[in-house]
Amino acid sequence: MLPSFLASEFPPCAPDQARFHILPVPMEQTVSYGHGTAHGPRAILEASQQLEVWDGASVPGELGLHTCAPVDCQGSPEQVLERIEVATEHILHDRGLPVLLGGEHTVTLGALRALKKHYGVFGVVQFDAHADLRADYEGSPYSHACVMHRAVRDLGLPLAQFAVRDLSPEDVAVRRDYGVLHYDAPLLARGLPEMPLPESFPRRIYITFDVDGLDAAVMPATGTPAPGGLSWYDALALVERSVGGRQVLGFDVVELAPIAGLHFADYTAARLVYHIMGILQRSGAARAD
Repeated sequence: MLPSFLASEFPPCAPDQARFHILPVPMEQTVSYGHGTAHGPRAILEASQQLEVWDGASVPGELGLHTCAPVDCQGSPEQVLERIEVATEHILHDRGLPVLLGGEHTVTLGALRALKKHYGVFGVVQFDAHADLRADYEGSPYSHACVMHRAVRDLGLPLAQFAVRDLSPEDVAVRRDYGVLHYDAPLLARGLPEMPLPESFPRRIYITFDVDGLDAAVMPATGTPAPGGLSWYDALALVERSVGGRQVLGFDVVELAPIAGLHFADYTAARLVYHIMGILQRSGAARAD
């Protein structure tokens, strides 16, 4: 049985009393390099027991934390995505804010489908070393390398990308064809934008954070740890600047592939989840409709 997020500090919270609904999704079907994302959700939940409730500025857990049963990730990618979509719909029914713990990046698509049904068009803000804009990869349109292609083409969602540093020619073409806003890692190395999202970007957004968006020195426990990524404080600053004046409909932290004995990486991922909660609390972006 999985522990609840930060159960060491906060007693179990009923779904209708919790703002943050943590949904573990241990999906690992299309990974193409390093493996282990199926163990990511458990590692984050276990590491969360070591977190302090004060994140440096507030206590986001005061908004209420409810950890859902993990999604069954057996079967085809299509079946798993349907289960993620249903689980996210249940969270929305309880007026919760879905917080998905991956698992491979494909899991994001299930949440986006549910949110699109509920809210209509919203923006997606992606932190990632890779653009994930391929139409298919290794024979699957549901590969982790295709999740943002599904978002912009299939769901028609505007997309902003941060910290990308590994691109294919197809990624570049899709960016151009769909008007994807991007701040790639070499640009961010010269300084962070004060207002990264323009006024024309949707006021409602979903944040998807692939942990390989962080520099490999900060986050080595992922399938493709890439150099040149975000530092810890730059990553948090970009999240904070992106959510100002907006409503966040949900977020995920994906692609943690734990390495035995390397506790700091699991703790970093858990801390990232909690710090994003804190940013949403303080900015008012976690408000319900």
